[in-house]
Amino acid sequence: MTNLKYPVLMVHGMGFRDSKHIGYWGRIPKALEREGCTVFFGGQDSNGTVEDNAVYLAEKIKATAREHGIQKFNVIAHSKGGLDIRYAISHLGMEQYIASVSTISTPHNGSLTVDRLMRFPQPLIRLIGGCSDLWLRLCGDKKPNAYRVFQSLTTEHARKFNQENPDAEGIYYQSFAFTFKTAFSDIMLWFPHFVVKIFEGENDGLLAPRAVQWANFRGVYTSNSNRGISHCDEVDMRRFRFTKKQGDGISDIVDFYTALIHELAEKGY
Repeated sequence: MTNLKYPVLMVHGMGFRDSKHIGYWGRIPKALEREGCTVFFGGQDSNGTVEDNAVYLAEKIKATAREHGIQKFNVIAHSKGGLDIRYAISHLGMEQYIASVSTISTPHNGSLTVDRLMRFPQPLIRLIGGCSDLWLRLCGDKKPNAYRVFQSLTTEHARKFNQENPDAEGIYYQSFAFTFKTAFSDIMLWFPHFVVKIFEGENDGLLAPRAVQWANFRGVYTSNSNRGISHCDEVDMRRFRFTKKQGDGISDIVDFYTALIHELAEKGY
């Protein structure tokens, strides 16, 4: 059991969202609750802009704090969710509600691969984004805007974003990166892994460590098997452990998150 001082707010990334029946985070929330944590969810649009999602998160945080008498939250954010919460802190006054921010493969520095993809004809990119928006509206998004989201993942936008959204004093920030071990560690992401590797080297199927390093960077994590850890594995999409073997590396992503909250508890959060 952990003596974590503040509850956990889990903020999801792109393409999928927390729902009543199918959670973004797999087995992870229940594992944290078994450790004695109280867990809440961001629930913002899966493909909303950083600004729109931040507004939603700010309202959710204030409402949850009022309803449950919560002083502060420990935020665990995956992928673009880390940018959403950073904007909410920097621009929407959420620093008073946040004790810590732990980002898991968040593109703080932008993606060199997205830089190149955005050189494709803009009408084609807008068409792809529009089709994505239509589908995600059917899935529950209120204001999806894939084209703007694509733009927000470029290195130029990241440079400007980081200048305009500095870390708030009094909040503990940390970031984590993950990587494949072989090209076929995750069959769902083998092709994007191949493309990203050409431009940026080793990656988790979508993002390279250089893209996600921010604040107190905790290093690059992988599994203790030949599989490695993919962007989907980071949030337990498959709902099972990587391997039963012990040794250097992670055998079950749930273990990573339980270790994370125990460490936050030791730091007084």
